[in-house]
Amino acid sequence: MSGYINSQLKPFNAKAYVNGDFIDISDKDVLGKWGVFFFYPADFTFVCPTELSDLADNYETFKQMGVEVYSVSTDTHFTHKAWHDSSDAIGTIQYPMIGDPTGTLTRNFGVMIEEEGIADRGTFVVDPEGRVQIVEITAGGIGRDASELLRKIKAAQYIAANPGEVCPAKWKEGAETLTPSLDLIGKI
Repeated sequence: MSGYINSQLKPFNAKAYVNGDFIDISDKDVLGKWGVFFFYPADFTFVCPTELSDLADNYETFKQMGVEVYSVSTDTHFTHKAWHDSSDAIGTIQYPMIGDPTGTLTRNFGVMIEEEGIADRGTFVVDPEGRVQIVEITAGGIGRDASELLRKIKAAQYIAANPGEVCPAKWKEGAETLTPSLDLIGKI
């Protein structure tokens, strides 16, 4: 995924645990809607359940925005089920939890920590055409915030629907945007 922004989602096939079932997910399932690939180091850890629970708490909002969430770790889909069944926080998850034990998807997105066989904390937002529009990668001890991710996705969706406009810092839905032009140079 060299150059990340506007890079194309690479082909993949994976197994996921979702709502009591194991399902197959591929790149073809992602196309046609907005998607969040939320990579995390491992099941049964410490920061990871706080992040995944935060996503679960906001999942309805993601769905209302036409966004599917995919959490991904190098654990298996079986491990995801066991974690889902044993953790109160993880038990609230309704989005697909993709198992990537071969590391294919994790490597496709460039977030594999090779010497450990686990993923960095990487968040990738993919548009309906399968192009990456948002990337965030943080150190292992730094948890992410679903509300900030939602704000960024709203901006990405706005820009996609309104070519020629841009969203300034701290932009929130309904706020004023900018239309870059010669008249704005030096005026902001």
